[in-house]
Amino acid sequence: MQISEKYNPQETEQKWYNYWLENKYFHSEPNDKPPYTVVIPPPNVTGILHMGHMLNNTIQDVLVRRARMRGFNACWIPGTDHASIATEAKVVAKLKSEGVSKSDITREQFLEHAWEWTHKYGGTILEQLKKLGCSCDWDRTRFTMEEKLSEQVIKSFVDLYNKGLIYRGYRMVNWDPEAKTNISDEEVIFKEQNGKLYFLKYKIEGSEEFLSVATTRPETIFGDTAVCINPDDERYAHLKGKNVIVPIVNRVVPIIEDEYVDIEFGTGALKITPAHDTNDYEIGQKHQLKMIDALDDDGNLNEHGLHYAGKNRFEVRKQIAKELEEKDLLLKAEDYVNKVGTSERTGAVIEPKVSVQWFLKMSEIAQPALDVVMNDEVKFYPEKFKNTYKHWMENIRDWNISRQLWWGQQIPAYYYGTGDEDFVVAETKEEALELAKQKTGNNELTQENLKQDNDALDTWFSSWLWPMSVFDGLNDPENKEIQYYYPTSDLVTAPDIIFFWVARMIMAGLEYRKEVPFRNVYFTGIVRDKQRRKMSKSLGNSPDPLELMDKYGADGVRVGILLSSAAGNDLLFDEELMLQGRNFMTKIWNAFRLINMWNHEDKTPNSTEIQTIEWFENKLNKTIAEINDQFEKFRISDALHLIYKLIWDDFCGWYLEAIKPNYGEGISKEVYHKTIYFFEELMKLLHPFMPFLTEELWQTISERSLDQALVIAQQKEAGVFDDTIIKNFETAAELISGVRNYRQTKGISPRETVEVYTNASEFANEAVIKKLANIESIHFGQKTDKPSFTFLVGATEISIPLSENLDLGEEKAKTEEELKYLKGFLVSVEKKLSNEKFVANAKPEVVETERKKQKDALDKIAILEEKLKSL
Repeated sequence: MQISEKYNPQETEQKWYNYWLENKYFHSEPNDKPPYTVVIPPPNVTGILHMGHMLNNTIQDVLVRRARMRGFNACWIPGTDHASIATEAKVVAKLKSEGVSKSDITREQFLEHAWEWTHKYGGTILEQLKKLGCSCDWDRTRFTMEEKLSEQVIKSFVDLYNKGLIYRGYRMVNWDPEAKTNISDEEVIFKEQNGKLYFLKYKIEGSEEFLSVATTRPETIFGDTAVCINPDDERYAHLKGKNVIVPIVNRVVPIIEDEYVDIEFGTGALKITPAHDTNDYEIGQKHQLKMIDALDDDGNLNEHGLHYAGKNRFEVRKQIAKELEEKDLLLKAEDYVNKVGTSERTGAVIEPKVSVQWFLKMSEIAQPALDVVMNDEVKFYPEKFKNTYKHWMENIRDWNISRQLWWGQQIPAYYYGTGDEDFVVAETKEEALELAKQKTGNNELTQENLKQDNDALDTWFSSWLWPMSVFDGLNDPENKEIQYYYPTSDLVTAPDIIFFWVARMIMAGLEYRKEVPFRNVYFTGIVRDKQRRKMSKSLGNSPDPLELMDKYGADGVRVGILLSSAAGNDLLFDEELMLQGRNFMTKIWNAFRLINMWNHEDKTPNSTEIQTIEWFENKLNKTIAEINDQFEKFRISDALHLIYKLIWDDFCGWYLEAIKPNYGEGISKEVYHKTIYFFEELMKLLHPFMPFLTEELWQTISERSLDQALVIAQQKEAGVFDDTIIKNFETAAELISGVRNYRQTKGISPRETVEVYTNASEFANEAVIKKLANIESIHFGQKTDKPSFTFLVGATEISIPLSENLDLGEEKAKTEEELKYLKGFLVSVEKKLSNEKFVANAKPEVVETERKKQKDALDKIAILEEKLKSL
């Protein structure tokens, strides 16, 4: 077995990834094994790998690789989302750079450019996931805009419309002036912004009196159609039934009354602009007010803006404030901090806008989706997210599913007239024509008389079908693959899309297959920097994952990011953890190099080796049971910590040290083969976390056939273990550490043997203790009169006669100092225990801890006083 001095991740990673791909280890077909299915949260086709993706996909890969090694038919479906807004923006920008405006070309021409862009630049992120080691079934890669997936989106729209769940309505929406489309409530991010609160004068018609109205958006006065007061506000009782004049606009509007108005806020008088504010819209509907839309789709004032027509809303805000002041229509302006809705995708300030949109009724389909989570048919990890989910589902609003975009599935509604109801909904234009003929009774209609709705569907309306559509589950509900792979097993996602995606997938699964789409949802934390800021390109605080992998190796980065990633808790990124991951690789590599260097001899294992092997066999079985338990709870970071400790501390730190042959000697073949067996089992446990290093070592240990590759090797089941054997070895390890500590603190060479006196009658692992602590002789049940270094291991007292080379005067001074400290510590503990209030009110375990401190201090004081006598 030739093995290089240093592990080279760059050489190894590509070699084994190609090997796995060539031999189709990631590919899955339905068979007689139990399925384990994971669908990737499809990243935007425009996306590139960032820290959040790296965390999420590492966790998915760990789960998938482990399932494969535990006898499941693991199938991890990769793919990308067409990302309507993001992709359309990229294509629009590209066309603009070429001097072409979207408005100058047809929809078909635009889509040609969009597909060209997608084929050329899209999907970069999937290639980057390969570098991370993701074991996706790449033969099954899907794209939300591909033909079969689009067919299923259209089919579901038609079905839901026919069920009366989809409707077309004139409603207030969130308009993104940059993306030129409306967005859902969940895509609006509220941010605190510094601004001004303007107090405007609305003159009472026919008088010199005025009403003061506060607003943060004076540019919207062009859409004012009323001023509202609370009917119980005595200040304005005399104004009931009167009119006011809108400043600058000079429009006469009524003073109306509504309990919605907060008497305490601002001036207690509210300007009502139904076309530009969600709450005003509701009041406008209730009081049957006229609606005046003063803004265009770009966020500029239109003809209703009078002399400000064509100017941007924010520019007008500054200019109109000056005009109001000049005309004595501005009472005052104060600094004001308020929360402003912004678009998650573009960052633009959202403009409430009334328009005709398509909506999906949520109340009917939301309740079953709430029930399955609350009764744990779908389990959330961590469980705290159930409350977040419950709150949203109980306050759910109808889903606005139409977008004013071209990139996306085009809404299958076909118009044959100008009336509000002059349309039909169908999967194809041919079917639409037949429906239109039936609806109108006009058999003369042709396809030329039909005009398809211009809008595209919300991206999430395609991805909510993802666990089913990737298996063609809506087109062919009885097909072999959907029957075998669905419901999927686990979903790994970020908590910020719990409403966008998780909730909606559950709704769709129950609606179309009467089954939940997955059994478990694991919510990762958000990756933050040391200042707790979310990592983002705009802040410049996010490292490039590809650069990290070049520097520390993919395995080092995977381990580094998982070591600090407790489920659902935000991860504070620290590059030191990547270094820890790389050091772990080096430790394992060097451990194997050490084993590989030993000569194998035909000899019988000695008692040290027998005791060590017995301990490690039990420790391995116990740790496997603990690892399995952590995976059951989706505590993946904790599972990694257990494996890390088992390899670094137990195997490298104790096992190898104990069985290591003396200089110039070899190791027994029996012990060597057992050691290789243990090492192979450790590689199997570690493989899901560090796939490249482990496959390299696995294949180096011995020649393997294709069906013996580590990627498909089966992990060991947790066997029976004897906890007493494990505890005895831990006691021995503590004793060895005590002797080593003596040597270190007294400057005694590890080569110098020592003798030990103890009150114990025997040690369970005497041979191991003697070898690793370099003890010449152990005097059981004996005390020594010689000056000694004494310590406790539980109730066992260990004394090592001091080396003749030590300065006894200095040792006495140190002992007196230690004794003084312990006595002071004992006083503080006993003071606490003598306090009746503390003993009565503190938790029993806290009081017990203090009592243990008292006993330990008393025992140590007794030992030190004995030591002083001997000195």
